[in-house]
Amino acid sequence: MKQWKGRFRGPLDPHALRFSSSLEIDRRLADEDIEGSIAHIGMLAAQKIVSVSDGRKITRALRAIRREVASGRASWLRIDGSSGRFTAEDIHMAVEQRLIALTGGVGGKLHTARSRNDQVALDIRLFLRGRIDNVDVLLRSVQRAFVGKAQAFRDVIMPGYTHLQRAQPILLAHHLLAYVEMFERDRGRFLDCRKRVALSPLGAAALAGTSFPIDRRRTARTLGMDGIVANSIDAVSDRDVLVEFISASAITMMHASRIAEELVLWTSREWHFAEIGESFTTGSSIMPQKKNPDMAELIRGKTGRVYGDLIALLTVMKGLPLAYNRDMQEDKEPIFDAADTVTASLDILARMMATVTFDAGRFEDELNGDQLLATELADYLVRKGIPFREAHGIVGDLVAMCAERRCTLGELPLREYTRRSSAFSGDVSSLLDARASLSMKQSSGSTSPKEVAKALRLWKKRLSQ
Repeated sequence: MKQWKGRFRGPLDPHALRFSSSLEIDRRLADEDIEGSIAHIGMLAAQKIVSVSDGRKITRALRAIRREVASGRASWLRIDGSSGRFTAEDIHMAVEQRLIALTGGVGGKLHTARSRNDQVALDIRLFLRGRIDNVDVLLRSVQRAFVGKAQAFRDVIMPGYTHLQRAQPILLAHHLLAYVEMFERDRGRFLDCRKRVALSPLGAAALAGTSFPIDRRRTARTLGMDGIVANSIDAVSDRDVLVEFISASAITMMHASRIAEELVLWTSREWHFAEIGESFTTGSSIMPQKKNPDMAELIRGKTGRVYGDLIALLTVMKGLPLAYNRDMQEDKEPIFDAADTVTASLDILARMMATVTFDAGRFEDELNGDQLLATELADYLVRKGIPFREAHGIVGDLVAMCAERRCTLGELPLREYTRRSSAFSGDVSSLLDARASLSMKQSSGSTSPKEVAKALRLWKKRLSQ
């Protein structure tokens, strides 16, 4: 059945129908479509646009349809075996056809004062609102996993890196808490997006509103929305909240991909710093010794999918004149794919992280024999009154000497220090200890044990609320 069949004398070409049908994709919006329809018919009855009895009959039938969908008995949402096609053009028509089948002609009153344009805009907003709430729960789970590991391994020292080259000693807990902060900003982006998602476009109709005395705000309240999209053209012609959701998902996936990459590096034999539990790793079909970090690699790989979803939707929308255009039907696949990918990836990341262990003794002795404490030497000279840039040059010269002699800063005799600056004295050797260098950090948010302990207390409190 076509909603617009009265204008046309002949049927749509079967190839065109197959090409334009979206039911295979948008049937997953069945619950949102029914929820919006129940709110709409309730408003129509309250406004006396339809009778109370018709409103009740339609509402009962919609709830019955919802139960059919939930139980998997909705045969009308499946492909017709004889024709190989879906029995409706999209989810909105599928629900309406089923409604009319259950109620007779009265079911046709449901579409009064609305269009598929505002209907689909509402459905996708209801879907997004639920997904954002789900993503927020998952991000909290990820944060708890990271804070738990930071607490369990709070005394472990590791090298901090810039340019993938060793830079300065840090606490592993400080490194892990950096991701907790990133995921908190991700939460903020999703929750900020939710404010714009939770506005109802229903009542905008095709683009110009309706001549019926509807109450758009009543419908919005019934749906638990925070208000309405004020302009009827804007309500049906933009998909910026979808773009915003995918953008937030892409940033979140970028953060997840970075820790995934680090786990891939850290669990390699070359690093042998971390180990992922067997339940989140795989073996090789040919090499019996292999233990592969596949789940981390898949998170890293799936990040590209979400980037692609973002570009796809931006490209669909970039040249569309107002108001609705059929191109916008192509918004479903990228939004569903992004939502599915980010939720699945966050769920796996939280579960996988709970199995990760770290080698507490891997780095500390090694760091004491490395050049990572050069900055501490420069700061030492600054405290003696030498300008930092000059101190940087002095210590750089000492590092170059170590490279030439194939020794460490701790192995250089004191005379080499004092030869380059009279500010050096015997206490310089006390700086060449990785754990001591951590305790010397004083700035807020630093890697000092005191600051890291403070951050752990703060995050445990926040995540317990």
